[in-house]
Amino acid sequence: MTATTTPDRADVRSWLPGFLALAAIWGSSFLFIKVGIEELHPLHLTLYRVATGALTLLVVLAVLRDRLPREPRVWAHLFVVAAFGVAVPFTLFGFGEQRVESMLAGIWNATTPLIVLPLAVLVFRTERLTARRAVGLGLGFLGVLVVLGVWEGVGGAHFTGQLMCLGAAACYGVAIPYQKKFIAGSSYSGLSLSAAQLLVAALQLAVVAPLVAGAPPMPTGLSVEVVASVLALGALGTGLAFVINLRNIRVAGASTASTVTYLIPVFAVLVGAVVLDERLNWHQPVGALIVLLGVAVAQGLLGRRTPTPVSAGTPAVPAAEPATR
Repeated sequence: MTATTTPDRADVRSWLPGFLALAAIWGSSFLFIKVGIEELHPLHLTLYRVATGALTLLVVLAVLRDRLPREPRVWAHLFVVAAFGVAVPFTLFGFGEQRVESMLAGIWNATTPLIVLPLAVLVFRTERLTARRAVGLGLGFLGVLVVLGVWEGVGGAHFTGQLMCLGAAACYGVAIPYQKKFIAGSSYSGLSLSAAQLLVAALQLAVVAPLVAGAPPMPTGLSVEVVASVLALGALGTGLAFVINLRNIRVAGASTASTVTYLIPVFAVLVGAVVLDERLNWHQPVGALIVLLGVAVAQGLLGRRTPTPVSAGTPAVPAAEPATR
């Protein structure tokens, strides 16, 4: 970049490889969940991936000589964010993918910004509702109905699985504005907050998982594919992805980096179709496009030179967002 170049106008060659890599990593998470639940209870899968992710970020934290938060108030808020931003949604996606295709779970994940906005406006009061945002929400809601295919009737395991995935996105919708209101203004780095968040979520799951699903199986009893999926979800999808995302924000700017949200469902569909040979009904990708259009309108990404950052549920966005997808 030159001295007069702002991050959001940086040379595309400097950030595009990392941008695409991040979308591929997060979009592939739904494939790894699908593989993992073949042998693991969703709670056990979530416990293993979160523990792996926490360990990864703690190592990065030590290497960079950063530290975990020390204030009890911050840890109290992190307990809430860990539950709604990690433990519950990760588990819901696992249960959901027992009933629906991985690519469909990736599509539902894209509804997160549409859930964040009304909660941020009505509950946490960190945003205000404008006509543009109202139109975006309306489009997004229409897209949700199209994805569900409500004209075909509701009910059954497939519909239940979709509701579980939507519930996971709704959890992100709670965690993101909550963290923005109560934690984002703290003096701790995004790495520190995300590592602490995953550590708390791992402890939550270590208590709940054995009570609900019994003792988790030993990794030595799992197939290579499942172990690899757990490592990919934890170490790759959280650790490496976090580092990549921080670089993207630094080089490309927060607004540009946040638009990775739009590519995540694309990669989820691609890997689901190529690797798992999954297929979608015609209305599901159509509904997904309407949802993404609604998000773009609500976030002011159409017809503006400098877009408003998108709140993605996902993953490892410092300070204002949950640690990972």
